Amino acid sequence: MKDKLWIGGRWVAPSSGETFATFNPTTGQEIAQIPLAGPPEIDMAVAAARKAYPGWSELLQTERSQITRRISDAFRANAAEISRLETLEHGSILSLAEHVPMVAAEVFEWAAARADSMLGDYIPTLKEVVTYLKREPVGVCAIITPWNHAIIMMAVKLAQALTVGNTCIVKPPSVNSLLGLKMAEVLEQADLPPGVVNVITGPGTSVGNALAAHPGIDIVGFTGSSETGKAIMAAGSGNVKRVIMELGGKNPVIVLPDADIDAAVAHQAPRQCDNAGQHCSGAGRFYIHEKVYDEFMEKYIAASREVVVGDPADPDTFMGPLASREHRDRVEGYIKTGVAEGATLLLGGERPTEPPMSQGWYVMPTVLAGVTQDMVVAREEIFGPVSVVMKPFRSEEDVIALANDNSYGLCATVWTQDAARGVRFANRLHAGTVNVNTQVLTNDLPWGGFKESGIGKECGEVGIKDYTQLKLVCLKIAD
Repeated sequence: MKDKLWIGGRWVAPSSGETFATFNPTTGQEIAQIPLAGPPEIDMAVAAARKAYPGWSELLQTERSQITRRISDAFRANAAEISRLETLEHGSILSLAEHVPMVAAEVFEWAAARADSMLGDYIPTLKEVVTYLKREPVGVCAIITPWNHAIIMMAVKLAQALTVGNTCIVKPPSVNSLLGLKMAEVLEQADLPPGVVNVITGPGTSVGNALAAHPGIDIVGFTGSSETGKAIMAAGSGNVKRVIMELGGKNPVIVLPDADIDAAVAHQAPRQCDNAGQHCSGAGRFYIHEKVYDEFMEKYIAASREVVVGDPADPDTFMGPLASREHRDRVEGYIKTGVAEGATLLLGGERPTEPPMSQGWYVMPTVLAGVTQDMVVAREEIFGPVSVVMKPFRSEEDVIALANDNSYGLCATVWTQDAARGVRFANRLHAGTVNVNTQVLTNDLPWGGFKESGIGKECGEVGIKDYTQLKLVCLKIAD
């Protein structure tokens, strides 16, 4: 692995010579020192991207798509190493780690195909005037990503921004910076024109904020907390940057009295522990109808007990550690706050005591019940393997009001065997995505939330168009 930054098509050492550590969350041990970008490297990366922009944006779309497909090939060629780093630096279990580079490769293939089909629109107006809309890239894009599924998060944003003609600067999450530098090696192997993509590492508080405020950046693609998203919007207001933001979620899961309880439990219990609960689409609040509450809870807790927590390198492990010590402590803080405010701890809440888990950043699957709307654990995103079960509800009107009573609006899930009822709930829930008896996430479907869960969409035709700007052209063709 390189110990330098990827700027302008070459590896560059930070002028300060400073580094920061990245750790193995399974053992808590340091695994690498990562180069720390400073103001000179940030300026250098922005200048490289701006220099590369005219040539890259003026390529034919088919030419850019061909290069994007080379990136896909490079991800597949490096799949084994990416998977190894995914387990080493993030704590992903083997099956997930092996999946990550394949998803990244598919994202670039999808973006190449989708961009090829993005056409303009002819708008008839006057007889002697041709009027049409055309899509153009926005300019230089800063991509700032979180540490859950780091490679996938970087790939999703980069594939869309890059393929439609933007040049990019990627700031990987600091706790997964080895994965970010590995992605830079993948891009080097794809033989991109110099400066089209640059990768610089460092904390969001310094490097991320500097990119958001930099006058040479035209658009920011960000995934992370709502608080950080607000700071990025404020920093980018100096030159009215466009922002695409996928922010937090406190997603309601509603189980109605006619639901297939076994199906709901079989989906929701493992989903809550997938990637140690570190995904924005997970259940933030469970609302269970009083008629099926006892049955659901009995089966849900039994299923949660079956989750195998352990070394992510063990094929039998379903849930590994949290990504960092700081995040482990944060999740534990939420559990303690929930109990202090009156929630009942039905499962978990403790660290494992047996080695090797006792040395890593683990939190066991946890269930808090009897939660009310005013509790912190009902209002804020926990982002861990913690199930927050609200007090049972009685009526549809009540539960819809309760589900919508939150500052977030990313997604929601409804369990019912009545299709009409499912559609009725979908129409009234304030969320960017509503799932009924399922959860679907693919490249062809746009993803993004309402309220404080974000701005814009990613993936799908809607998402890739967010990385373009729309120009109206009017041409008089006769006197």
